[in-house]
Amino acid sequence: MNPFERAEQAGAELVGRLGGSFEAAVVLGSGWAEAAGGLGSVEAEVAAETVTGFHPPLVPGHGATLRAMTVEGRRVLVMAGRVHLYEGHPPADVVHGVRAAVSAGCSAVVLTNAAGGMNPAFGVGQPVLISDHINLTGQSPLSGPAPPDGYAIRFTDLTDLYSPRIRQAIRQDTPSVGEGVYAGLAGPHFETPAEITMLARMGADLVGMSTVLEAIAVRHLGAEVAGVSLVTNPAAGRGGALDHQEVLDAGQAAQGQLAQVLSSVINVL
Repeated sequence: MNPFERAEQAGAELVGRLGGSFEAAVVLGSGWAEAAGGLGSVEAEVAAETVTGFHPPLVPGHGATLRAMTVEGRRVLVMAGRVHLYEGHPPADVVHGVRAAVSAGCSAVVLTNAAGGMNPAFGVGQPVLISDHINLTGQSPLSGPAPPDGYAIRFTDLTDLYSPRIRQAIRQDTPSVGEGVYAGLAGPHFETPAEITMLARMGADLVGMSTVLEAIAVRHLGAEVAGVSLVTNPAAGRGGALDHQEVLDAGQAAQGQLAQVLSSVINVL
């Protein structure tokens, strides 16, 4: 099935099984899963793998549920878990969830992730709005067959990829939230100190293994994109040894703050 048509089918299933369409979606990255509990009550929930085109995440710290929640008076699709290129999935599968969310009515998508920090202004536990990204995965969700009739052409303008409107509103509402450029790599290994030095010289403040392809796919569909990273560790060469448990522990310690930031983002969508 064409990936766009597959996403349309999945979006229709989400609307039918979760009780209606949605205004916004939130994708919970590593360390963010428990933050959803502070957003509001769950109206309905389904296992991700029971919806067309979804795969169960295999990475520790990622859930496998799709929830309907009311947050700040808005009906929100909360996607607890994502899949990644490094799990062996093609770009179309990596972005399937956000395409389905837009098909289910979402006019804005909030992408969250865990990130290594390169900017010394951002310490561990700091939420940071993504102002722009550097896609170093070597992949695009718009490669391959052209989008079918009814969709925008694949040559998408990414000048204002991460909504300036949302970022400005969040900075006014929550001045403690930082803002920076996210470098997205394919992973799954952490970067070398030399690579981190290169990324910092390129203008990156944060580094991770997700988000960039999803952001491109959402923008192509005409929805607004907001990105929030949680700095879970200093990047390679700027602290001690790196491991995934450190990422999860940092997320656990910051749950209350993460829920507050998510609520603030959703409030301005």
